[in-house]
Amino acid sequence: MHGVNLDQLGRRDPEQYGTLTLDELEVRIQGSAEELGLQAQFFRTNHEGEFVERLHRLAGLADGVVLNPGAWTHYSYAIRDALELTDLPAVEVHLSDIENREPWRRQSVIAELCVGRVFGKGPEGYEEALKMLQDRLTGS
Repeated sequence: MHGVNLDQLGRRDPEQYGTLTLDELEVRIQGSAEELGLQAQFFRTNHEGEFVERLHRLAGLADGVVLNPGAWTHYSYAIRDALELTDLPAVEVHLSDIENREPWRRQSVIAELCVGRVFGKGPEGYEEALKMLQDRLTGS
């Protein structure tokens, strides 16, 4: 699940976010998922309520979730509560190294609900997140 401003990848600061567009990133994620024997579905929005509603609908549709809520990570308790309601294993991922950026980016209101977090590894971080999720789902 991709949140706010991720549709602007390819236009955003390449030092932080790289040069891939979101479509290109999703192609890479799909390939990684297939290599791991996982089925990936994608969702993207710039509207917090839509993100929340999609989380509400995940039960029965997914076994786990990899999410990058973007800036919502740092303050959206609505997304936090919706993620908790899914009762699904989740991995939080960020392209940039949020721990070494502005102080407000170091706060994650969803971290305690996630089985893992990956940040600062660019597109490769999504593959790591998928592996974390797979390990959790298979009990490895």
